[in-house]
Amino acid sequence: MSLELRSVRKSYGEVEVLHGVDLTGRDGEVLAVVGANGAGKSTLIRIFAGAHEMSSGEMLIDGEPVRLRSPHDAHERGIRTVYQELSIVPGLSVTENLLMGQFPKRKTGLIDWPAAHRRAKELLDAAGFGAIEPRTIAGRLTIARQQMVEIAKALAGEVRVLVLDEPSAVLAGSDLDALFELIRRLKARGVLVVYVSHRLAEVMELADSIVVIKDGAIIETTEPSRTSEDELIRLMAGRKLEQIYPERRASPGEARLTVTDLSRRGEFSDISFELRAGEIVGLFGLVGSGRSEMARCVFGAEPASSGSGAFRSPAEAISHGLAFVTEDRKRTGLIGGMSVLDNIALATMRASTRGPLIDMSGRKERVAGMIDLLSIQPARCATMPVASLSGGNQQKAVLAKWLLAEPRVLILDEPTRGVDMATRVDIYRMIDALAREGLAVLLISSDLTEVLGATDRVLVMREGRLAGELPSEGTTEDEVLAHAIGVAA
Repeated sequence: MSLELRSVRKSYGEVEVLHGVDLTGRDGEVLAVVGANGAGKSTLIRIFAGAHEMSSGEMLIDGEPVRLRSPHDAHERGIRTVYQELSIVPGLSVTENLLMGQFPKRKTGLIDWPAAHRRAKELLDAAGFGAIEPRTIAGRLTIARQQMVEIAKALAGEVRVLVLDEPSAVLAGSDLDALFELIRRLKARGVLVVYVSHRLAEVMELADSIVVIKDGAIIETTEPSRTSEDELIRLMAGRKLEQIYPERRASPGEARLTVTDLSRRGEFSDISFELRAGEIVGLFGLVGSGRSEMARCVFGAEPASSGSGAFRSPAEAISHGLAFVTEDRKRTGLIGGMSVLDNIALATMRASTRGPLIDMSGRKERVAGMIDLLSIQPARCATMPVASLSGGNQQKAVLAKWLLAEPRVLILDEPTRGVDMATRVDIYRMIDALAREGLAVLLISSDLTEVLGATDRVLVMREGRLAGELPSEGTTEDEVLAHAIGVAA
């Protein structure tokens, strides 16, 4: 199946965000789309998915003009989209999420649940994610496994085009390998895979062709053999990035957070570590290792079974100077319908009050300073709904919310998920600057390059336990992964 866009434009009111986009994808091809946050990738994805109609231009499928007026239209034509922001219904089982609206029925008209669970298992196995139990409540899964369920759901029925928006952002190790193998199988079946990612090493490995979008226009169409990661970054950012990670020469100060023998039944056990002032500590682990669960427990979002170092509630954690940037910004980091200003000010409401009243002008001034500091785009976004921002700018808004609280300890769970490389560099420099001012930072990441490059030392978790502690300098990605899968010497 060929999918072609010709001179596609898209406007929201008087603002045009796509300016005459031309691109072509063919069956059995991996077409990578790369660009900075706010470049127009999300709008392009929604047009593919039928979620947004283009303002002008043409979409052609197998040479025939089509108009996708709804996601149903796209689905009927075999186009499936897996968004970066998950659409899992957390209160339903994996089976219910996978088969919603397509349940096998008994003669009585009731749902045949054994058959439904078998069908769900078939879909998970076919996608390479067979370790997920269909009867599990989806909201109890890690974000990485919820991502896997979304991908498996997209593959139900006849798929001709699969659009993947940052599919690997929370995957690592064997889970990432399973995703890549799935993409190669789909390619061999003649499926066109549109792969949107900020992880350029993956793009170079998987893609047959690459389009670079900047400021709503395609500025380059190329192939991995004719370009490099550095050149793609230059095109996306409009400048060459000399150094991605700041040089770390930490001289750790006093202990800011001490965790001793911390356990939560069924998730992790006997976790002990220390975070010191001026230090950036990485935390790595594969899906199911318990790393995010442990961080939530320390912050007081989940109760501990035993041990010390965890707060009793998020309010208590915040009062002691702890901030936690969650991995799921959509559900637990932001309130989508509220403005950017109100979201950024959420964690500092008490500091914004004068007696019974909110100091509105002071609050606006402090938030404006954060928007400027983190270059949240568009620049005059304070009154906009935070959900209208691109994924990377939403992530910056979460960071701004917690930085405004002036914490002493900062836990960052996947802080660069869905963020372009130029913005990543800005975030790494900001984290480095905060550590140099005395902040203690725990950086949780699925990106091995990031978890080594941006930190002083790395803690590795496996199956709910700490499997190793390694200095970042001089340690290889293979060594970290060996600890994570249990084959380290």
